[in-house]
Amino acid sequence: MLTPLTVAVAVAALALAAWCGFAAYRDQPTKDRHFAGMALVTLLALVQLVVGVVQLARGGEPDGGTVVFVSYLLGVAACVPAVGFVSLAERTRWGSATVAAGAVVMAVLQVRLYDVWGGGHG
Repeated sequence: MLTPLTVAVAVAALALAAWCGFAAYRDQPTKDRHFAGMALVTLLALVQLVVGVVQLARGGEPDGGTVVFVSYLLGVAACVPAVGFVSLAERTRWGSATVAAGAVVMAVLQVRLYDVWGGGHG
């Protein structure tokens, strides 16, 4: 896996978490600009998914197993869109809090993806 991409996804997810967490603190629902941020983070996650699949196609072998690795890639790609849909239904501060929590989960999944691949030694 590309370590810089993994770090970029994690940092973007944490920035989104802070941004939406601040909105929740200010008693605001998610707004269009938050959805633009979610789209950017999701785009990075989709790029990571493609890179991961290409690495596997080239014969890369994750230390944690291919099924686990692909499961994490799919989970990362689905994480922010899932909480984005929840925040559409929950038009209160709790929608913003949900996105913040989902973005933190996404950042934590990046650490796990890195470990499953082999800590950059793959």
